[in-house]
Amino acid sequence: MLQKFLRKLTKTGEYSYTINIPKEIIKKLKWRERQKLDIIFDDKKKEFKVRDWKK
Repeated sequence: MLQKFLRKLTKTGEYSYTINIPKEIIKKLKWRERQKLDIIFDDKKKEFKVRDWKK
């Protein structure tokens, strides 16, 4: 099921920004605080993916 959420981009430091992810999504993915995540950015499509980091 495709869900759509509207979120604001917040500046958190000189070089960083934050996007809040809804709690229900975090629970479904079974992620936890301070978990390492991979962020993959596609410059052509101007989109990114976030996934669990695998060693």
